[in-house]
Amino acid sequence: MSPVLASRDNPESLKLTSPIPLTVHPAAVYLAGLSEGSRPTMTRSLTAIAIMLTNGKCDLYTIDWSKLRYQHTAAIQAALLKKYETTTAKKMMSALRRVLAEARKLELMDAASYQQAMELQSIKVSQRLKGRALTRAEISALIEVCINERSWQGIRDVALIAILRGTGLRRAEVVKLKLTDFDCQTGAVEVRSGKGGKDRTVYLPQMAIPFVIDWWKVRGKKPGALLCPVRKGGSIEIRHMSPQAVLLVMQKRARQAGIKTFSPHDFRRTFCSDLLDAGVDLVTVQKLAGHASPITTAKYDRRGEETKRNAVQNLRF
Repeated sequence: MSPVLASRDNPESLKLTSPIPLTVHPAAVYLAGLSEGSRPTMTRSLTAIAIMLTNGKCDLYTIDWSKLRYQHTAAIQAALLKKYETTTAKKMMSALRRVLAEARKLELMDAASYQQAMELQSIKVSQRLKGRALTRAEISALIEVCINERSWQGIRDVALIAILRGTGLRRAEVVKLKLTDFDCQTGAVEVRSGKGGKDRTVYLPQMAIPFVIDWWKVRGKKPGALLCPVRKGGSIEIRHMSPQAVLLVMQKRARQAGIKTFSPHDFRRTFCSDLLDAGVDLVTVQKLAGHASPITTAKYDRRGEETKRNAVQNLRF
């Protein structure tokens, strides 16, 4: 029996007695409402929870989420905190909470049972900031190795770096861009169905526009994805890259440039930090980043101690 379950529970007791339509399945309904970028992560989270709760007897679609009670949720939270980092455990518990909320809305679970199941001690996450900001020298080194490669893949990667650095887009947003989403005259980039299903317009800096135009000339004007896979032979496939491909590109270019490893999301942190350092107000940076709250934007600030030290020099006695 799974150590997550209370001793009196049988893993089979949490199994659905018969399949239910996805339109009334709480996990399916919850996942359907997520963005394409968030869905895979939360699917894996719910699958892991279902497996832990049933000792591998169920997955996220065969477990009966409506049967979960406090003994289950409290035990799974404790187990997740032992197995994963605090931030990961909190994200997984958030997915569980949302699924049980859907079960309540679908009238598969009464309000009292839901309230009791979710009456858990909140998970406190360390305030230590994740990720880092890239320096100008590092960004220049990345662009240089791509240009020196003298290949179509190198031209594409320069355009990718220019967009990530110049707009702060999430990699899930970058890979969804279409050719028609980029205006070569103004540098406007239309982000459609970003996180939370929201659209927004961002703008490339003038000096970054030529990098994307160079790729556009190589790619051609055929409708479809803006950033595309390039085969080893040099042929371009007019289809969208995957978010994983973006990560692999950045890892490869970091090795070639001889710089410290970073994630595509670190370009987003750099984008927010540099704008704030340039004196752009927090609300404007929030809108450009596509954050729901300026509080989230503030968490992306990676300017460090030197910025704080310089700031106090403005005080006069």
